[in-house]
Amino acid sequence: MFCTRTGRRLTRDAVAQRLAIHVQAAAATCPTLLDKRVHPHVLRHSCAMSLLQAGVDTTVIALWLGHAGVRSTDAYVHADMTIKEKALSLTAPVTARPGRYQPTDKVLAFLDRL
Repeated sequence: MFCTRTGRRLTRDAVAQRLAIHVQAAAATCPTLLDKRVHPHVLRHSCAMSLLQAGVDTTVIALWLGHAGVRSTDAYVHADMTIKEKALSLTAPVTARPGRYQPTDKVLAFLDRL
């Protein structure tokens, strides 16, 4: 997917180095990136989640990412909050208030400390 000027495949280290350069540049606009561990595998996960949200079947995602089996893409289905929200909306009692949970500042502060 990523290649050199001569058309050869980039090594993992070269991809990581290029990614680090772009993360540093993006951190000028989004400083919270500096607190995160962004590595090439994050690109794979982001790609898989985008494909899943676009409606691509998990079998195709597994093949495209080179996974040994389809079950390895199950984690993406479990991580996709929109799929969970759709499922929950189908089971919500009629008396429940619609909308999304908004955590308190105390809960957010706790999560930031993790």
